[in-house]
Amino acid sequence: MTEPSTAWREVVAPDEERRHAKQAEAFTAMQLRKSAEFGVGRALHRRQRLALRATLEVAADLPSFAQHGIFASAATYEVWLRLSNGGFDVAPDSKPDIRGFAIKVLGVPGESVFGGPAASQDFALINHEHFSSSTSEEFTAITTGAGGGAVGVLKAVVRSPRIVGGLKEVVGAVRKPFGGFATEYFFSAAPIKCGPYAARVRVLAASTDVNPAAHEDWPADVYGRLATAPLVHEVQLQFFLDEERTPIEDAAATWDSPYVTVARLVIPQQEPDEAFAAEVEAARFDPWNAVVDHRPLGEVMRARKVAYRPSQENRGAD
Repeated sequence: MTEPSTAWREVVAPDEERRHAKQAEAFTAMQLRKSAEFGVGRALHRRQRLALRATLEVAADLPSFAQHGIFASAATYEVWLRLSNGGFDVAPDSKPDIRGFAIKVLGVPGESVFGGPAASQDFALINHEHFSSSTSEEFTAITTGAGGGAVGVLKAVVRSPRIVGGLKEVVGAVRKPFGGFATEYFFSAAPIKCGPYAARVRVLAASTDVNPAAHEDWPADVYGRLATAPLVHEVQLQFFLDEERTPIEDAAATWDSPYVTVARLVIPQQEPDEAFAAEVEAARFDPWNAVVDHRPLGEVMRARKVAYRPSQENRGAD
């Protein structure tokens, strides 16, 4: 493919810091309400369905524009995976929902975006190519409104009529059939740096063989597959070309650029491990757990930096 552009730019509004702090307060309030109902947990992606050990095998001979950060050279890293239902409630697997595929790459080289050695490189992926809203303000209004049920949604629409379009997008995304964590694609839906470039991340399905009964029990489906063979997912980057085709600040946009395979995510055969699952549940999976070369980009990612920390503190995350 043609070499991507390095001409990407972030645009930070003057009142962004204030708005992000207010949004974090709204998520904290929702998290505390739900924790009172279901027990201490995350604001979103509350129900962990699988905790898995894996390895990330970075390919050799990548294009020069991909050789940055953890993809700079061929290497194999230990990985923790947290696979989750995306909602704020503890709901059965059969309930329509967004699904999360969180990756923690351990033992990575390089400096953290916050200074000092990086502890991990995290990727927070969902089973949709883009977010339902262009901005964190719209996302917060929709999500915290939905957390209050039908009455909460109605109040959110009355306060912010412009979110109706995003609300319809969420409903459509949630109702889209989900075939299971082994047979779906997962996306960062927002960009990160790749050295001087910018890119979104995608993880391909490990299998095309969908189990019709998987929706009753996502873990059973995955462990059933692992009983016979490892699961192997390809990891890809989708690079920034220009603002028209690949906008940095619009999280609701579908990017129009090729994908480049940079690594394999290999989930070896394993059985449920309650102690490990508890360790994963207590951990911080955060896109801002990142090396400098993979700093998150865009307004939604900047809002996440503000919102994740109080959420982690409220549940006593490690």
